[in-house]
Amino acid sequence: MDYTVAEVLLSEVLGTAILLLLGAGVVATAILPASKGNGGGWLLINFGWGIAVFAGVYVAFKSGAYLNPAVVLGVWASGADTFNSTMDANFVNFLLLSAAELVGAFLGAVGAWLAFKKHFDLEAAPGTKLGVFATGPAVRSYGWNLVTEIAGTFVLVFVLLTFAKNPAQMGPLPVALLIVGIGASLGGPTGYAINPARDLGPRIAHALLPIPDKGDSDWSYSWVPIVGPLIGGALGGLLAMAYVV
Repeated sequence: MDYTVAEVLLSEVLGTAILLLLGAGVVATAILPASKGNGGGWLLINFGWGIAVFAGVYVAFKSGAYLNPAVVLGVWASGADTFNSTMDANFVNFLLLSAAELVGAFLGAVGAWLAFKKHFDLEAAPGTKLGVFATGPAVRSYGWNLVTEIAGTFVLVFVLLTFAKNPAQMGPLPVALLIVGIGASLGGPTGYAINPARDLGPRIAHALLPIPDKGDSDWSYSWVPIVGPLIGGALGGLLAMAYVV
Protein backbone atom coordinates (compact mmCIF):
# COMPACT_ATOMS: atom_id res chain seq x y z
CA MET A 1 0.00 0.00 0.00
CA ASP A 2 1.25 3.50 -0.83
CA TYR A 3 1.15 6.15 1.88
CA THR A 4 1.54 9.89 1.67
CA VAL A 5 4.82 11.49 2.69
CA ALA A 6 3.07 12.95 5.74
CA GLU A 7 1.87 9.48 6.80
CA VAL A 8 5.35 8.05 6.37
CA LEU A 9 6.97 10.79 8.42
CA LEU A 10 4.33 10.55 11.14
CA SER A 11 4.99 6.81 11.25
CA GLU A 12 8.68 7.49 11.93
CA VAL A 13 7.81 10.06 14.59
CA LEU A 14 5.47 7.68 16.41
CA GLY A 15 7.72 4.64 16.10
CA THR A 16 10.77 6.49 17.38
CA ALA A 17 8.73 8.06 20.18
CA ILE A 18 7.68 4.61 21.38
CA LEU A 19 11.29 3.43 21.05
CA LEU A 20 12.51 6.24 23.33
CA LEU A 21 9.61 6.11 25.75
CA LEU A 22 10.36 2.46 26.48
CA GLY A 23 14.13 2.70 26.06
CA ALA A 24 14.64 5.73 28.28
CA GLY A 25 12.02 4.23 30.57
CA VAL A 26 13.99 1.05 31.20
CA VAL A 27 17.12 3.08 31.93
CA ALA A 28 15.12 5.20 34.38
CA THR A 29 13.73 2.06 35.98
CA ALA A 30 17.22 0.65 36.49
CA ILE A 31 19.08 3.71 37.75
CA LEU A 32 16.80 6.38 39.25
CA PRO A 33 16.36 6.61 43.04
CA ALA A 34 13.29 4.95 44.57
CA SER A 35 12.42 3.11 41.35
CA LYS A 36 11.23 -0.42 42.07
CA GLY A 37 13.65 -1.62 39.41
CA ASN A 38 16.63 0.31 40.78
CA GLY A 39 19.80 -1.76 40.43
CA GLY A 40 18.31 -3.92 37.70
CA GLY A 41 21.59 -3.87 35.86
CA TRP A 42 22.98 -3.78 32.36
CA LEU A 43 21.13 -6.81 30.99
CA LEU A 44 17.77 -5.38 32.09
CA ILE A 45 18.65 -2.25 30.13
CA ASN A 46 19.75 -4.31 27.12
CA PHE A 47 16.55 -6.35 27.05
CA GLY A 48 14.44 -3.27 27.65
CA TRP A 49 15.98 -1.56 24.63
CA GLY A 50 15.42 -4.69 22.57
CA ILE A 51 11.72 -4.70 23.43
CA ALA A 52 11.60 -0.95 22.77
CA VAL A 53 12.91 -1.51 19.25
CA PHE A 54 10.48 -4.42 18.77
CA ALA A 55 7.54 -2.16 19.67
CA GLY A 56 8.82 0.81 17.66
CA VAL A 57 9.27 -1.29 14.53
CA TYR A 58 5.68 -2.49 14.68
CA VAL A 59 4.34 1.03 15.23
CA ALA A 60 6.31 2.47 12.30
CA PHE A 61 5.08 -0.04 9.71
CA LYS A 62 3.96 2.67 7.28
CA SER A 63 7.49 4.03 6.81
CA GLY A 64 9.52 0.84 6.79
CA ALA A 65 10.40 1.36 10.46
CA TYR A 66 13.87 2.87 10.18
CA LEU A 67 13.80 4.68 13.55
CA ASN A 68 17.46 5.60 13.08
CA PRO A 69 19.23 7.99 10.68
CA ALA A 70 22.20 5.62 10.55
CA VAL A 71 19.95 2.86 9.23
CA VAL A 72 18.44 5.22 6.65
CA LEU A 73 21.95 6.17 5.54
CA GLY A 74 23.02 2.52 5.48
CA VAL A 75 20.12 1.54 3.25
CA TRP A 76 20.96 4.40 0.90
CA ALA A 77 24.66 3.41 0.89
CA SER A 78 23.69 -0.17 0.06
CA GLY A 79 22.45 1.01 -3.33
CA ALA A 80 18.71 1.00 -2.64
CA ASP A 81 16.63 3.11 -5.02
CA THR A 82 13.88 3.79 -2.49
CA PHE A 83 13.50 4.07 1.28
CA ASN A 84 9.90 2.87 1.11
CA SER A 85 7.04 2.77 -1.36
CA THR A 86 6.60 6.55 -1.06
CA MET A 87 10.09 8.03 -0.79
CA ASP A 88 13.01 7.65 -3.19
CA ALA A 89 16.47 7.17 -1.71
CA ASN A 90 18.04 10.63 -1.93
CA PHE A 91 19.53 13.29 0.32
CA VAL A 92 16.33 15.28 0.86
CA ASN A 93 14.37 12.21 1.94
CA PHE A 94 17.25 11.12 4.17
CA LEU A 95 16.98 14.49 5.91
CA LEU A 96 13.19 14.28 6.19
CA LEU A 97 13.25 10.80 7.72
CA SER A 98 16.08 11.77 10.07
CA ALA A 99 14.20 14.89 11.19
CA ALA A 100 11.08 12.83 11.90
CA GLU A 101 13.14 10.40 13.96
CA LEU A 102 14.73 13.26 15.89
CA VAL A 103 11.31 14.71 16.74
CA GLY A 104 10.05 11.29 17.80
CA ALA A 105 13.07 10.69 20.00
CA PHE A 106 12.58 14.06 21.70
CA LEU A 107 8.89 13.34 22.34
CA GLY A 108 9.59 9.86 23.66
CA ALA A 109 12.20 11.22 26.07
CA VAL A 110 9.73 13.82 27.33
CA GLY A 111 7.22 11.03 27.87
CA ALA A 112 9.73 9.05 29.93
CA TRP A 113 10.43 12.15 32.02
CA LEU A 114 6.71 12.58 32.69
CA ALA A 115 6.39 8.92 33.73
CA PHE A 116 9.29 9.28 36.20
CA LYS A 117 8.76 12.93 37.15
CA LYS A 118 8.77 12.38 40.92
CA HIS A 119 11.91 10.25 40.69
CA PHE A 120 13.72 12.97 38.75
CA ASP A 121 12.76 15.36 41.54
CA LEU A 122 14.65 13.26 44.09
CA GLU A 123 18.32 13.83 44.81
CA ALA A 124 20.60 11.97 42.43
CA ALA A 125 23.90 12.58 40.71
CA PRO A 126 23.55 14.77 37.62
CA GLY A 127 25.20 12.06 35.54
CA THR A 128 22.53 9.60 36.62
CA LYS A 129 19.76 11.90 35.48
CA LEU A 130 21.50 12.58 32.18
CA GLY A 131 22.07 8.84 31.72
CA VAL A 132 18.33 8.29 31.34
CA PHE A 133 18.33 10.54 28.29
CA ALA A 134 21.69 10.29 26.57
CA THR A 135 24.70 8.03 26.33
CA GLY A 136 28.11 8.70 27.79
CA PRO A 137 31.45 6.91 27.85
CA ALA A 138 32.64 4.72 30.68
CA VAL A 139 36.18 5.87 29.85
CA ARG A 140 36.25 9.21 28.04
CA SER A 141 38.48 8.99 24.98
CA TYR A 142 36.73 10.61 22.06
CA GLY A 143 38.65 8.77 19.34
CA TRP A 144 38.14 5.33 20.87
CA ASN A 145 34.56 6.15 21.86
CA LEU A 146 34.00 6.97 18.19
CA VAL A 147 35.47 3.61 17.16
CA THR A 148 33.06 1.83 19.52
CA GLU A 149 30.03 3.63 18.09
CA ILE A 150 31.20 2.93 14.52
CA ALA A 151 31.62 -0.76 15.31
CA GLY A 152 28.25 -1.18 16.99
CA THR A 153 26.36 0.63 14.26
CA PHE A 154 28.24 -1.21 11.53
CA VAL A 155 27.07 -4.50 13.02
CA LEU A 156 23.52 -3.18 13.34
CA VAL A 157 23.19 -2.01 9.75
CA PHE A 158 25.10 -4.82 8.06
CA VAL A 159 23.18 -7.53 9.90
CA LEU A 160 19.85 -5.75 9.34
CA LEU A 161 20.51 -5.72 5.62
CA THR A 162 21.30 -9.44 5.68
CA PHE A 163 18.03 -10.01 7.55
CA ALA A 164 16.26 -8.45 4.58
CA LYS A 165 17.43 -11.41 2.46
CA ASN A 166 16.43 -14.02 5.03
CA PRO A 167 13.64 -16.25 3.66
CA ALA A 168 12.34 -16.90 7.19
CA GLN A 169 10.69 -13.44 7.27
CA MET A 170 10.83 -13.25 11.07
CA GLY A 171 9.78 -9.60 11.31
CA PRO A 172 10.92 -7.39 14.21
CA LEU A 173 12.01 -10.23 16.53
CA PRO A 174 15.53 -10.70 15.14
CA VAL A 175 16.01 -6.93 15.14
CA ALA A 176 15.13 -6.81 18.84
CA LEU A 177 17.51 -9.67 19.61
CA LEU A 178 20.25 -7.98 17.60
CA ILE A 179 19.88 -4.84 19.73
CA VAL A 180 20.17 -6.94 22.89
CA GLY A 181 23.25 -8.66 21.49
CA ILE A 182 24.99 -5.43 20.46
CA GLY A 183 24.32 -3.93 23.88
CA ALA A 184 25.60 -7.00 25.73
CA SER A 185 28.69 -7.34 23.52
CA LEU A 186 29.69 -3.83 22.44
CA GLY A 187 27.64 -1.50 24.62
CA GLY A 188 29.88 -1.27 27.68
CA PRO A 189 32.33 1.42 26.53
CA THR A 190 29.80 4.06 25.42
CA GLY A 191 26.28 2.88 26.27
CA TYR A 192 25.74 2.03 22.58
CA ALA A 193 23.79 4.92 21.11
CA ILE A 194 24.12 3.39 17.61
CA ASN A 195 21.50 5.94 16.57
CA PRO A 196 22.03 9.72 16.25
CA ALA A 197 18.36 10.54 16.85
CA ARG A 198 18.17 8.29 19.91
CA ASP A 199 20.93 10.30 21.56
CA LEU A 200 20.47 13.85 20.25
CA GLY A 201 16.68 14.13 20.68
CA PRO A 202 16.72 13.07 24.35
CA ARG A 203 19.83 15.16 25.03
CA ILE A 204 17.93 18.22 23.80
CA ALA A 205 15.01 17.19 26.02
CA HIS A 206 17.36 16.95 29.00
CA ALA A 207 18.66 20.44 28.27
CA LEU A 208 15.16 21.92 28.06
CA LEU A 209 13.20 20.09 30.76
CA PRO A 210 12.90 21.54 34.29
CA ILE A 211 14.80 18.75 36.04
CA PRO A 212 16.17 19.75 39.47
CA ASP A 213 19.97 19.62 39.85
CA LYS A 214 20.39 18.01 36.45
CA GLY A 215 23.79 19.49 35.61
CA ASP A 216 24.82 20.07 32.02
CA SER A 217 23.91 17.94 29.01
CA ASP A 218 27.53 17.01 28.15
CA TRP A 219 27.50 18.68 24.75
CA SER A 220 31.26 18.18 24.45
CA TYR A 221 30.59 14.46 23.95
CA SER A 222 27.39 14.77 21.94
CA TRP A 223 29.08 14.65 18.52
CA VAL A 224 30.39 11.11 19.10
CA PRO A 225 26.96 9.37 19.09
CA ILE A 226 26.07 11.34 15.96
CA VAL A 227 29.20 10.97 13.84
CA GLY A 228 30.08 7.43 14.90
CA PRO A 229 26.73 5.85 14.02
CA LEU A 230 26.57 7.69 10.70
CA ILE A 231 30.01 6.38 9.72
CA GLY A 232 29.17 2.89 10.94
CA GLY A 233 25.84 2.89 9.14
CA ALA A 234 27.43 3.97 5.86
CA LEU A 235 30.14 1.30 6.16
CA GLY A 236 27.55 -1.36 6.93
CA GLY A 237 25.53 -0.35 3.89
CA LEU A 238 28.56 -0.36 1.61
CA LEU A 239 29.61 -3.84 2.71
CA ALA A 240 26.05 -5.07 2.31
CA MET A 241 26.01 -3.72 -1.26
CA ALA A 242 29.04 -5.88 -2.03
CA TYR A 243 28.00 -8.93 -0.01
CA VAL A 244 24.21 -9.22 -0.02
CA VAL A 245 23.02 -10.23 -3.48
